[in-house]
Amino acid sequence: MSRLERLNERYRTHHAGEKQEFVFGGDARGALFAAAVGGPGRRVLDVGCRTGKLTQYYAGGNDVTGVDVDRDALARAHERLGIETLWADVEEGLPFDDAWFDVVVAGEVLEHLADPAAAVANVRRVLRPGGRFVGSVPNAFRLKSRLAYARGRYPADWDPTHLQLFTPDALRTLLDSFDDVKVSFAVGRFVPLHPRLLANVQVFSARKRG
Repeated sequence: MSRLERLNERYRTHHAGEKQEFVFGGDARGALFAAAVGGPGRRVLDVGCRTGKLTQYYAGGNDVTGVDVDRDALARAHERLGIETLWADVEEGLPFDDAWFDVVVAGEVLEHLADPAAAVANVRRVLRPGGRFVGSVPNAFRLKSRLAYARGRYPADWDPTHLQLFTPDALRTLLDSFDDVKVSFAVGRFVPLHPRLLANVQVFSARKRG
């Protein structure tokens, strides 16, 4: 069994049932991504698109291609949005020409990867000069999680497929081959009170040099 087939089996099982369609904070993150993607007329690559629950916020008027390791989820994204989909692993490589996309989106993807730096390099290759890389990762160090760690416990919502924890500084280091790197805290009713401690996700945006 190939690596891609193993990943497909893992995530098909992990996303079984209601989890296949669930996206935490979907409306809030979808609005933030849509603003960052812009359009119409943008050529967009959605890495880790799953069933298209976030993709739908920025698909209108743009030419979107969805990539995922979960073939069942990809079929649902194509059925839902009519977008082109491709079964591929961003860590292993992306089968597109250099500088092909205006925007690459990776919503809740980097934390699942054994080698996020390889994925970022592959994303950078397929982005046009001046193109944007946008996405999000969990805020693993929010107050709720810190209290769980202090008690020697995993947070109640811990995902066993998560392989990485990112601080804002770690995200900026990962994206240091890009310009105009921005990281912000988002999603959650009480974010304005203390973004770093109360936000559920970190949203990032970066521009390819050149």
